[in-house]
Amino acid sequence: MQVHTTAAPDTQGAQELRELGHSAGLEIDALLQARVRKPDPRYFIGPGKVRELAEIVAAQHLQLLIVNHALSPAQERNLERQLGCRVLDRIGLILAIFARRARTFEGKLQVELAQLRHLSTRLVRGWSHLERQKGGIGLRGPGEKQLETDRRLIQERIRHIDVSLERVSRRRQLSKKARRRAGLPVLSLVGYTNAGKSTLFNAMSGADAFAHQQLFATLDPVFRRIALNPGNDVILVDTVGFIRDLPHELVAAFRATLEETRDADLLLHVVDASAADRDDKIAQVNQVLAGIGASEVPQLLVMNKTDALNGALPDLNARLCREDVDAEGRPWRVWISALRQAGLEVLIKALSQHLNGTPSHHTLRLPPQAGRLRSRLFELGTVLGEQVDAEGRVVLDVNLGRETLDRLMLKEGLLPEMLVDGGPDS
Repeated sequence: MQVHTTAAPDTQGAQELRELGHSAGLEIDALLQARVRKPDPRYFIGPGKVRELAEIVAAQHLQLLIVNHALSPAQERNLERQLGCRVLDRIGLILAIFARRARTFEGKLQVELAQLRHLSTRLVRGWSHLERQKGGIGLRGPGEKQLETDRRLIQERIRHIDVSLERVSRRRQLSKKARRRAGLPVLSLVGYTNAGKSTLFNAMSGADAFAHQQLFATLDPVFRRIALNPGNDVILVDTVGFIRDLPHELVAAFRATLEETRDADLLLHVVDASAADRDDKIAQVNQVLAGIGASEVPQLLVMNKTDALNGALPDLNARLCREDVDAEGRPWRVWISALRQAGLEVLIKALSQHLNGTPSHHTLRLPPQAGRLRSRLFELGTVLGEQVDAEGRVVLDVNLGRETLDRLMLKEGLLPEMLVDGGPDS
């Protein structure tokens, strides 16, 4: 299919639009850029640009026009009338890509829900020519317009999908409770689409999740239990990538999936370090995270694709694979190459410090029934000494981050009074 596209006059936006078109399986025939100071209420672009487009469409026999902006139903309809070809805005294009990528039952339902919500505002384009249905004996009856019939059918289908997604969400909540009972921290990979999240997920977990140099390669969340180091397991989650101007319909439809990000203990914000507009993409992702209520979840910036940086050395030395720390010595950004599996040890060290905190000495006085916590502490290799006091309690001298210790005690339902900070001398 030949496609003619119009986009905002910036190189990055034009390149992203081309990638979106290729991800949708479209052949990009030409690109026309237009500067729009104030959107025209009829066509979004000015009448002069519409005439120019009409000449190009007619000369090249184009079948589809993609506009790199959200259009109102009226603007979309008016452009189609003037140009004589199908018009698709940015939202419709992204929805089409998601429809191609969805693999699981939940993912397909979520995409269909988003498509129906988007379609419900555009039914007038297809059915405005139809008159009211006839009723009675050859007389105009009370019937309903075909438009109203379709809108009602769409609303019924939306309600049916909402019920199905609610059932899936309840099963997801059960799985989430099981993970919480296991006492394992949850790390969620987030970032702009095509930043390398799935490649990093595979490198850390040894999984074979689909990873490809294309937009929205991953839609459905994938979970893996991995060991950062002996005795320190976590749950790693690969999620859908974000993009600027992410359609509201998608955010609403994927609310259950996005909860995995909001409820994570730590977000690994994966960034394409080689992208010229990486700072803008970081801001776009943070904007989406704020919209789903995940802005307060701690983040670790993971600057990926260092092998594609200008001047990158073949061996990816320490200058390119390193960590940056804040004033308190805590890492807030690491530089890696997931494709080359370079710098992963730096990332794992930073993750351990984020999750466990700085190791420090603590003394625990445990009752006999807290044997499971005692075994877990020995398994982690954090016990420095053990003795039994006069009351039969087990006294453990441990070297462990306070965050991890609090999490383990909470899992066992133990009280903070059992912990005395400061080690054996306290």
